[in-house]
Amino acid sequence: MSSPMLEDPLFQFAVLVLFSAAAQFIFRRNPTFRLIANIFFFALLTSLLVKHKIAPYTSDMGEAQDLFRRVFVGIAKAVWWIGGAMVLASSVRLFLIFERIPREGRLLQDLLVAIIYVGAALSVVSYVFDVPVGTLIATSGVFAIVLGLALQSTLNDVFSGIALNLGRHYSVGDWIVLDDGVQGRVVETNWRSTHLLNGTNDLVIVPNSALAKARLTNLTSPEEAHGVSLKIRLVPSNTPAAIEETMRAVLLSSNAILKSPAPVVSVTGLDSNAVEFELSFRVSGLGEATAARNEIYDLIYRHAKAAGLQLASPAGSPAAPVADPAEAAGKHPNSAWRLLNAIPLFSTLTEDEKESLAADMKRLSFRKDALIATQDTSLTSLMIVRRGVAVVERKEGGETIELARIAPGDLFGERGVLMGALEPANIRALTSVVVYEIAKDHLAAIMQERPALAEELGLLLSRRIEAEKHHFSAGVSAEASHPTTLSTRIRHLFQIPHSSWQ
Repeated sequence: MSSPMLEDPLFQFAVLVLFSAAAQFIFRRNPTFRLIANIFFFALLTSLLVKHKIAPYTSDMGEAQDLFRRVFVGIAKAVWWIGGAMVLASSVRLFLIFERIPREGRLLQDLLVAIIYVGAALSVVSYVFDVPVGTLIATSGVFAIVLGLALQSTLNDVFSGIALNLGRHYSVGDWIVLDDGVQGRVVETNWRSTHLLNGTNDLVIVPNSALAKARLTNLTSPEEAHGVSLKIRLVPSNTPAAIEETMRAVLLSSNAILKSPAPVVSVTGLDSNAVEFELSFRVSGLGEATAARNEIYDLIYRHAKAAGLQLASPAGSPAAPVADPAEAAGKHPNSAWRLLNAIPLFSTLTEDEKESLAADMKRLSFRKDALIATQDTSLTSLMIVRRGVAVVERKEGGETIELARIAPGDLFGERGVLMGALEPANIRALTSVVVYEIAKDHLAAIMQERPALAEELGLLLSRRIEAEKHHFSAGVSAEASHPTTLSTRIRHLFQIPHSSWQ
């Protein structure tokens, strides 16, 4: 026989409320389980009210009852409306995602949830307190006008924020630039303002009303790839078409820019002092733009020097005197000597050592698409690119993986020269390529006298092996790529005394 207390609707209602409060506390960080708990509570409360013939959607309190009973019915009906609002609000939070990253940018969700709770509150006023909602709204009109005037600035931000979210000009995570120069990555949007994190990691708070009136540029949307343009002026010592071909080689040799869509070189100006070019390319993200610019400027210098081109003075300034190539070469017209002199690796050599090394260097030419070095073969000479662009490609598992692009001034073959190791990839000419070859025996003799040269080559090889690990699985061990291990092997192979290595 059941206890009378268990049959008491007041006791059952209290148990349900305690259950709901406990569920909200336990599942406060799990929206899915919180929604299930809200649905379960609302269903049980509805069954309880129906069982005791309490209609929460009418203002009827039932037959004549004592004051305590009427208060209980009113509270139960109010809780029923609030419980229904909680179910709808939880559903909105869980299923209606208006932004790509809803955690910080959910203003529209907040607005919809607010409408749900306002509707529940008006229902409680109408069906529990039996107050006509229309009359209540009419009598509160004056108060609403006064409140609106007092909160004019705040409401302007709120409605501007709603308009911005509906327009979806940006989302959390996008990088935007305003017409006044303010820029940053959107980290949060709320009722009053939008928070930007700028390039110096400072938080910039922009009121929504100001943002709605500003002209903004979204650098991230509709895709992450970001376009970059550089302008360069060169002395017209050759035809614009020939100089343009050199600038195309600059973009072709870059490792930092996207290969698709293809970068573009445009001639934007020509006068007696300079040919002006614009180099346009894309990078994978805004954060890669600075590194790409730096690389492109370095490649412009290297390719221009390899092609005998000279940078021009800025527009409007006096033209710089054009250097005579023969005079610039001086007593060393040899191209191999000039190449050695331009590479920091050989800066420790004396003039006589450079002349001796240059005299022994052999010039090799390769046509476009020719193989310069073959995968899994060992090179016995150090190669220096004089002109053109080559690509390092590894064939693995039926796929071709691009490891790097090689430009004028780059070296390769140090793996075979220093360690007798095999080349991990093919090296193929993307344009016509000119390289100079330094024989292993001559290089060994120089390293005997200049151990620092062997050390620099070991560091170059170490960095190259470390970079290759990110592209393919087959390769040398971590120990073999360590600079100390490589230095030990180089000392042993070339019989360099330990004392002279310091």
